[in-house]
Amino acid sequence: MKTKTVELVAQPKAPHFVGDGFRVHNFIPSTFRMDMQRMDPFIMLDYNSTYRFEPSAKPKGVGVHPHRGFETVTIAYKGKVQHHDSSGGGCVIGEGDVQWMTAARGVLHKEFHEEEWSKTGGDFQMVQLWVNLPKKDKMSDPKYQAIKKDDIGHYQLPNNGGTVEVIAGHYQGVNGAANTFTPIHMFNVRLNPSATAKFSFPANYNTVLLVLEGEITVNNLEKVPTDHLALMANDGEEFSVTATENALVLVLSGKPIGEPIAAHGPFVMNTKAELMEAFNDFNEGKFGFLED
Repeated sequence: MKTKTVELVAQPKAPHFVGDGFRVHNFIPSTFRMDMQRMDPFIMLDYNSTYRFEPSAKPKGVGVHPHRGFETVTIAYKGKVQHHDSSGGGCVIGEGDVQWMTAARGVLHKEFHEEEWSKTGGDFQMVQLWVNLPKKDKMSDPKYQAIKKDDIGHYQLPNNGGTVEVIAGHYQGVNGAANTFTPIHMFNVRLNPSATAKFSFPANYNTVLLVLEGEITVNNLEKVPTDHLALMANDGEEFSVTATENALVLVLSGKPIGEPIAAHGPFVMNTKAELMEAFNDFNEGKFGFLED
C-alpha cells in the first residue's frame, strides 16, 4: 500500500464566539483549501480550544435554532454541555462523552453549559463537527445518540503506547459506538511520549488529524503542534502518528458522498430549491417546538 502524505498543516484561525458559550476556531469550511466539497462528508469543524469560563449563574450557550440535512457531532473534552431538541433528544455530555444528533428533515435545538458546571466554571474544550447526509437520508426522521465515555470501545496500543477510542468506524477489531449513514471513522487517539499509532484508510477517504494536546509527527516527517490540524492527501492509504510528548489527537476519515452540496446557514441540502423549501418549512413551524 502507498503512504498517505500530509497535504497541509493548518494553524487555528482567530477564534470567534458562537452564542456566548462556545469560543471556536473554524477549520472546515475554510480558506485552507478545505471547503465542503473537498472535505465531504465533513462539512463543518469548529474547535473550542481550551478556554476558561468564569462562574455564571446563568448558563452560557446557544439558544433555539434549526437544522436540516445533516448531523451534528459534539465531542466533549473538558466541561459539560446540556442539549435539548424538538424531537425529544437531550442529555448532559461531560468529559469523554459524545452527542450525535441527526437533524435529517429538521429539528430545533439548543445547547448551553450544564447548569451546575456553569456555577463553578472552569476549563472548556470541545469539538463540534457537521457530517453531511446523502440525499436519500436528508428527509428521514431525526434521531439522537447520547454516547457515554464508558460506551466507547478502546484499543490498547502495544508497549503501553496509549489508547485509540473508537467513536465511529473500526480500528484493529474494535467497532465504534456510533451508528452512521455513510462510512466514517472517528477516533480519539491518546499517545504517550514517543509512541506510534498506525492507520489505514482508503485513498479516496477525506482524512484530517486535529491535535488537541501535545505535538505529533506524521510519517516521521511532518510536525503538527497543539491546536493545529493536518489535512491528509488522497494519495495513499497508510500513515503513522508519533507523539513527541503526551498527545491527544482526533482522527477523522470518511468516504465522500459525492453529491451536490447546497448550503446556507443551518441547512445543507442538494439544491437551492431544497434550501428554499427548508426555510419555508421552518417559517411554517414544521420543525416542531422548543422553548427558548
